[in-house]
Amino acid sequence: MKDLIKDEHIEIETDDNGNGMTMDEEKVNEKYTKGEVRIVTEQGRFQLTTVPSIVESEDYILDPEFQRRHRWSTEKKSRLIESFIMNVPIPPIFLYEIDFSEYEVMDGLQRLTAIYEFYKDGFELNGLEEWKELNGCKYSELPTQVKRGIDRRYLSSMILLKETAKSEKESQRLKQLVFERINSGGERLEPQETRNALYNGPLNSVCMELSRNEHFCKMWNLPEVTQGELDGNPPKELINNPSYKKMQDVELVLRFFAFRHIEKWEKITLTEFLDRFLQQGNLFPAEVLNEYKTLFTETCELVYSIFEEDAFCLYRERKNKWILYNRPTKVIYDPMMYVLSDFIDRKDMLVSQKEKINEDIKEFYKEYYDIFGGRNTGQSDVKNRIEKMQDFFTSYLR
Repeated sequence: MKDLIKDEHIEIETDDNGNGMTMDEEKVNEKYTKGEVRIVTEQGRFQLTTVPSIVESEDYILDPEFQRRHRWSTEKKSRLIESFIMNVPIPPIFLYEIDFSEYEVMDGLQRLTAIYEFYKDGFELNGLEEWKELNGCKYSELPTQVKRGIDRRYLSSMILLKETAKSEKESQRLKQLVFERINSGGERLEPQETRNALYNGPLNSVCMELSRNEHFCKMWNLPEVTQGELDGNPPKELINNPSYKKMQDVELVLRFFAFRHIEKWEKITLTEFLDRFLQQGNLFPAEVLNEYKTLFTETCELVYSIFEEDAFCLYRERKNKWILYNRPTKVIYDPMMYVLSDFIDRKDMLVSQKEKINEDIKEFYKEYYDIFGGRNTGQSDVKNRIEKMQDFFTSYLR
């Protein structure tokens, strides 16, 4: 299963980033005149009363996985409605025309969803400051003049037209450029949040699904799956979890798959490597993704069977004492998952020696503390940790 996807399926390109280029004024002028790297846009306005039909329309793609996991609270949704009541200017939503008159929502899904839920009586207004008299009211319960006032408001939109890009590759690049820049003025996005927005597809969905794996969650101190989450109402404990909110858990799953092709990681940063792997991974056949899911699930089960919740915790020195770090770390997760995924078929032999392995690994971390105790995250560092851990576990299979 290790060579599940052969190298020919993965071709990670490296770019010349142009550092050190000198300006040729004539070529720059020609580039500008030809309209290279120029976004073609169109402005629009939606009357608020039309938002429910937009959300329910097949012409607008509003996949919840396309946006961050941040869910607006009732208070935040209410403040948006209060802004409409007072006619406070609201930032435009950004749409990308993927086909003529068919759009992806690049930015603004939370606003659209809040307006949709409001018109569907999905929540009661709460936390209003200027219109406190309306707290506790649903849309249908508002005074007539207030409802009419809201109904005549508009939501602006900025549409990136299909003509912007001449190819699918160029389309993806420009979407990334625009997405990053329209979000640069607000809360800084984590790398996986950006990937989730720009490269949503089959592999991304697999990573999202597996990030809620029972054993994975236990080893990363993540709240386990609840019935409320399955019903579409995740508990606050989960929503407020930093790793979940920033999608760091999803990135961990992606790393497991990407590092199976670590030799392809050359001349680019880890972030770029993961970006490009996800883009190409979204094109993998369904049977490959199913094998990936099985491999990740069985590897997590094996790791947990041996180490339980302490699986990815480093044994380290603090104040002249060696102690088990109380939080999991990537420098253990990456090589341990990589190595043990090779030994699924010999799991019984390893699990039968788990007590000895748990004792011996403390000495292992002591011996190689300079390798596992640092923050070096380059390709050679990861490969070095994999090699050392490969030797460690192999010694129990002789």
